[in-house]
Amino acid sequence: MKRCVFLGLGHYVPERLVTNQELTTLMDTTDEWIVERTGIRQRYWVPGEMGGSELAEHAAREALTRAGLEPGDLDCIILATLSPEHTFPGTACFLQARLGIPGIPALDVRNQCSGFIYGLSVADAWIRSGQYRRILLVGAEVHSTGLDISTRGRDVACLFGDAAAVAVLGASESGERGVLSTHLHADGRFAKALWIEAPGSRFHPLRISHQMLDEGRHFPKMNGRQVFTAAVQRMPEVIHECLRTNGLSIQDVALLVPHQANQRITEMVARQLGIPMERVASNIERYGNTTAASIPLCLYEAEREGRLRPGDLVVLASFGAGFTWASAAVRW
Repeated sequence: MKRCVFLGLGHYVPERLVTNQELTTLMDTTDEWIVERTGIRQRYWVPGEMGGSELAEHAAREALTRAGLEPGDLDCIILATLSPEHTFPGTACFLQARLGIPGIPALDVRNQCSGFIYGLSVADAWIRSGQYRRILLVGAEVHSTGLDISTRGRDVACLFGDAAAVAVLGASESGERGVLSTHLHADGRFAKALWIEAPGSRFHPLRISHQMLDEGRHFPKMNGRQVFTAAVQRMPEVIHECLRTNGLSIQDVALLVPHQANQRITEMVARQLGIPMERVASNIERYGNTTAASIPLCLYEAEREGRLRPGDLVVLASFGAGFTWASAAVRW
């Protein structure tokens, strides 16, 4: 049976390190307040004008090298992001141009924190069907240029970092390893609990106005309590769904890789599942929430640290804006 397997991983974070202490000079907050509520101590922000495709190019070239492939060996690009370089075209097209591989399809996935798993589900289906053999799956985010870095926006601004992480996916005929299943969900009734209102095509006659800018409606807004409550409910649910589908239990999981939104969410999900934290990937302390890049960034570090061995069962899980939530089981 043909399966989608991970052939190589790559990552890139920009050079500018932003500590909580630096944020205290920009807004009314403290290091202790941020750490207690989020678990984040630092994050990386782009040092100047830099888009997601530039971050992704660095990560993609590393992943291709690790896979022993060249850009021309790819059949498709899937790029997950909530921070596109421009309204259109998609950031995947800019990445394709950077890699010098015209002609192959380039798809943007706009499912925010769940984007990487949604993209993995698409890639898995295409590889299983034989439509494409080698796919570049990307999570790339530049959050820092879209944050309200002031006391007004501190609850959100302290959370996010910039990064890209990439997986080169391929087809395996052995059936012994690879993606076992993916599980995707959404509930648009809560779309405004975590969103950016403007600019938007629904506004007339212009997509954004001076009044909207003055009111900060172009900055992300979050109902933190509602997001937290839903995340700690939905993530265990979708992880159990993933395990049931494959006849597995939490004891079979060598590594759980959750989206890195908040360390308190990660720890509460682990407690509900009964899985020790040493079998849970966590790097939010150093990178913050990198949205679509957070899961592949965790995978990259786990592999580099020797925490992923052939045959290990790895479970990926996410929850984010939309609301969307998702999981995947992978035999490494």
